[in-house]
Amino acid sequence: MSNPLSQQTILAMYRDSGALLEGHFILSSGRHSANYLQSALVLAHPERAQTLGGALARLVDRGDYDLVVSPALGGLIIGHEVARALGLPFIFTERKQGEMQLRRGFTIPADTRVLVVEDVITTGGSVRECMTVVRAHGGNPTRVLAVVDRAPTSEGRFSVPHHTLLAMDVQTYAADHCPLCQQGTLPAVKPGSRGAA
Repeated sequence: MSNPLSQQTILAMYRDSGALLEGHFILSSGRHSANYLQSALVLAHPERAQTLGGALARLVDRGDYDLVVSPALGGLIIGHEVARALGLPFIFTERKQGEMQLRRGFTIPADTRVLVVEDVITTGGSVRECMTVVRAHGGNPTRVLAVVDRAPTSEGRFSVPHHTLLAMDVQTYAADHCPLCQQGTLPAVKPGSRGAA
């Protein structure tokens, strides 16, 4: 399964959108990093969102799925674009009081074949929570797609195959072993959806 967009092209989209950030960031996993990919800045451009969504859609066979599901907030735009490219319905899970849930009248019929789509994955926690919700409602998540994998050498994050357009091995640190915190020159910020992506 080949990537229909070159990694250089995708990186150029992030650079041109001002979405490759440097500083001191707290990721949704709670880990810290000196680099952050703010996919929302890329996906704010409809033509780029459509391009990335279409590229992800070409990584799978439309006939293998009945529904696209994304975890809010980061996966909303790209999940919708993948669903549009595949001609499939789209719904999302979201957190309420810290717990990932299916809300807004969304339902998942029993045995629905689900494609889970996210913008950026690192530890994969949001995706796993989304998959748990899908299964609890009778769905069958069978594959994960994302624009960026921030930890491509990490294995076993998901119980199903996953594919991304861009693999970036970005160094992250446990909060209590973060050299950026120890230096104390840059305050840690949470730029993303649950705090960060």
